[in-house]
Amino acid sequence: MDDLNLKGNYNKIKGKLKQKYGDLTDDDVVWVEGKDDEFLGNLQKKLGKTREEIAGELRKWLED
Repeated sequence: MDDLNLKGNYNKIKGKLKQKYGDLTDDDVVWVEGKDDEFLGNLQKKLGKTREEIAGELRKWLED
């Protein structure tokens, strides 16, 4: 997951996630530097998707 580069893009990702998945709260999308895997794991539990699905979606948004 190290190729996601969440550090500089967190606000964009947070906004996109909350826009697409309206039931996510601020607590669901908390990211702490160096804890990308934990961030993805929390999303995985909440959304019922695999880490690969979530990471793929995040990568797509970062390319936009």
